[in-house]
Amino acid sequence: MNLRPAIILGLLSLVGCSSFPYMGSSDAVATTTLKPTAGNIATGNVTFTQVGNSKVHVEGTITGLSPGPHGVHVHEKGDCSAPDGTSAGLHFNPSGKAHGSNDSAARHGGDLGNIIADDYGVAPIHVTVEGISATTGAADSVVGRALIVHLDTDDFKTQPTGNSGKRIACGVIAAK
Repeated sequence: MNLRPAIILGLLSLVGCSSFPYMGSSDAVATTTLKPTAGNIATGNVTFTQVGNSKVHVEGTITGLSPGPHGVHVHEKGDCSAPDGTSAGLHFNPSGKAHGSNDSAARHGGDLGNIIADDYGVAPIHVTVEGISATTGAADSVVGRALIVHLDTDDFKTQPTGNSGKRIACGVIAAK
């Protein structure tokens, strides 16, 4: 009996699966469509994908930005009804920690860091963070909250907001 074809097919299936680290049948996924706040033109689409039990991968593209860095945060309320985006409330902070960078242990769950817009006003977001979940109903879930893009860079120091300026785009995060 020749097992070589079965072994080769098995290895190929393992290699193929490793090419998709953020997707899987058990991963929770949530999305948002960002819309501009009053007087702004920033828009975008962002996806939140659960990675295992403790991390969320955030990926998307935002357009209509001024060139340079912009703070991005998940905010506590899924409400973008105010013209300036303030109806979204404060940064989502399920663990009650101080504001900080997305790679710091001491940070709000909603602290996603800065995105960098190119000369055409386009900025990708591609970050994996701990402290939030894409699972509906979890205490640390982003589902039903808002994603906010700010005018200025997040300085990662100023409490509790990072001094990232006015809100230029807002989108309610929904389960996919």
